[in-house]
This record gives sequence, structure tokens and C-alpha cells, in this order.
Amino acid sequence: MKVYLYVGLGGAVGSVLRYGVGLASLQLFGTGFPFGTILINIIGAFILGWLTAKVIHPHVRAAIGTGLIGSFTTFSTLSVDVVNLIHGGKLLLAATYIFVSLFGGLLFAAFGFRIGEQKEVGEGH
Repeated sequence: MKVYLYVGLGGAVGSVLRYGVGLASLQLFGTGFPFGTILINIIGAFILGWLTAKVIHPHVRAAIGTGLIGSFTTFSTLSVDVVNLIHGGKLLLAATYIFVSLFGGLLFAAFGFRIGEQKEVGEGH
């Protein structure tokens, strides 16, 4: 039962962080392009990649991976953003958004995984 509490707490933190990053990106970049969603998803991909490679307690992994990162990142917002760009006649921006989201997410997940695989100082041989 304890793991559910950890996932819920992680989810609460992730959703608040997502909201804050979304508001900040609107203030910084405006509404012409969904920079906030890209930033959120790439950061989340990196952290989840890193987390996947680390050997940590399963409850901590669930709290951060499923709870925090699961509520922080969003595929549904990405999808709606693409539809809105297409609906607004911004086909090149929609294609760019898809490309950057997909390949940026993959790149940062792989980068996070590589960082997570590295042994920490003083960690064995």
C-alpha cells in the first residue's frame, strides 16, 4: 500500500511542476509555438532514461517514474498542440514540433540512460 502513496505524492509534485513550467514558458515564449510541452517532455525523457539505468529501490522508482514523471510529461498535450498548429495552417511548425518532440525525447532518454549507467565516485571498482 505504501507504494501507492509514493506514486500519488510523486504525481502531485509532477503535475504542479508541469503547470509551473507551462506558465513560465508561456511568459517567456508566448503562445505561437508549444515550447513548454517540448521542454517538459524532453526533461521527462532524460530523467526517466536516467532512472531506468539506476539501481534504486522499486518504491522510489515508482514514485519518480510513474508518479512524478508520468504526471509531468504529456502525450495528450503534444497531440492537441499538433492539431492546433495544423488547424491554424502552421504545417511546417507542426512537423517541426513532432520531429523535435520525437527525436529530442529519444536523444535525451538515451543521454539520461548513459548518465545513469555511469558508476558514481566511490561506487565499487
